[in-house]
Amino acid sequence: MAASGAGDPLGAKDGNAPFAQCIDPSRDKLTPAQVQFMRQVQLAQWQKTLPQRWTRNIVTGLGIGVVVLAIYGYTFYSVAQERFLDELEDEAKAA
Repeated sequence: MAASGAGDPLGAKDGNAPFAQCIDPSRDKLTPAQVQFMRQVQLAQWQKTLPQRWTRNIVTGLGIGVVVLAIYGYTFYSVAQERFLDELEDEAKAA
């Protein structure tokens, strides 16, 4: 049998494992060690999700860029069509 804290959480077999509790740092008095541990855990969570967030940001940026370029291209295409139609109308009026 393993010693307490050597792998399985305390009380994991009987379903009474300890869970993290939500705390309000402004309301609850925390020791400097607890605050430092919270920052350490937050940093670890941030580093864990950073690659996925970075990839999503790149994909979103590329998607927005494609939409902008499509609108820009369509605008040029529409303006070119309007000039073509203006020339046809001028020829129709002359005829």
